[in-house]
Amino acid sequence: MAHSGLSRAAGIFVAPPSDGSPARSRNNETAQRYGKFTMPSINYRTREINCKVVYVGPSLGGKTTNIQNIHGIIPDQNKTALSSIDTEGDRTLFFDYFSMDLDDIAGFKTKFLIYGVPGQPYYRSTRKMVLNGVDGLVFVADSDKSRLQDNMDSLEDLKGMLKDYGYDYSTIPLVYQYNKRDLFFITPTEEFEEVINERGCRSFEAVAIQNKGVVETFRAVCAEVIQRLNETLTQQFGSIRQ
Repeated sequence: MAHSGLSRAAGIFVAPPSDGSPARSRNNETAQRYGKFTMPSINYRTREINCKVVYVGPSLGGKTTNIQNIHGIIPDQNKTALSSIDTEGDRTLFFDYFSMDLDDIAGFKTKFLIYGVPGQPYYRSTRKMVLNGVDGLVFVADSDKSRLQDNMDSLEDLKGMLKDYGYDYSTIPLVYQYNKRDLFFITPTEEFEEVINERGCRSFEAVAIQNKGVVETFRAVCAEVIQRLNETLTQQFGSIRQ
């Protein structure tokens, strides 16, 4: 039976967007479609796949809260411990990380590695280091109206770092989350869509401290990464079967 890439942990279902079966394409056609980008780490000897997802965005936007909430609802047997270094103001100094074991895909044991990076400008080198080998991104925007420029600056910084690695910003799996929608003075979603979501990626409103929109965002980025993974395995193995 064909494997759709459906995965499940703690009630979080992850499946590629329902836009048909992965296209079979030659390597040069794929390069033309996607440009240069990193792919999930595939170990054919051990039949393991590691997919790296990084939460990015301005400082104090809610990246750490998102990761803590996701980590908290996944069963212990499906995750490693959450590593976090916090400083004053609940800012993440280095990064959050956990791996989540998922169902097999095409006979490969699949694991998501989830990272959150500090948003402060002086930690740019840390952000860039963590972005090396990224397979999918969640951009957590701060809805506070006074921080619109901070969101825009953070996105431009992200684009620059991806370019330094030779990754194609226009095609890398990316999901936007507009966090802190419970604030009084907020940036309208329509304005966010216009000024930072020029790609028309999937986006979600959220109140991360109330766990609203957190799982939906996480599920969406995993779906995008798995779709890309299924396309890669289809290219290399033909029909994906178990």
